[in-house]
Amino acid sequence: MNAHPYFRRFIYLDFDSVLHHDSVYIHPTKGIYIREPGFALFEWMPILEELLKAHPNVGIILSTSWVRMKSFSYAKSRLSPELQKRVIGATFHKGHMNKELFAQLTRASQILGDVSRRGLGEDWIAIDDEAEGWPFMYARNLIRTGWAGISDPEVRTEIDTWLNKRNTV
Repeated sequence: MNAHPYFRRFIYLDFDSVLHHDSVYIHPTKGIYIREPGFALFEWMPILEELLKAHPNVGIILSTSWVRMKSFSYAKSRLSPELQKRVIGATFHKGHMNKELFAQLTRASQILGDVSRRGLGEDWIAIDDEAEGWPFMYARNLIRTGWAGISDPEVRTEIDTWLNKRNTV
């Protein structure tokens, strides 16, 4: 099944602990902010842009709680124009899903459900700090980050390796 007319490979993208430090909070008047001094929202986004530059066939599906907490449009708008062009959707769809029930699912269940709905096959990865509930058979699809997100050289190497492998599926 052809999942998308242009993109052939996909990244499920979380924001917190991926594109910036994980100490992110929502405040009624401040909005979304990082509590940890010395860090900024989306500070590591240029790393992902650089990694993807030579890979125009890679699309992005938002798997961040920002979609559920704010909205798909809001979450997508926080990305750079270059990354926004790659975004084809999100794992959460407010018109089809209950926020509270969706939030109770593990990130793995959210992503694997979306993979199935979209018919993506096996050529996708999730870049995320949450590993709870990942089935062993899909361990190769998870690039797990820590508080340093994609600024961690080992994480960048894992992403680069996946981007540069030939699709054998």
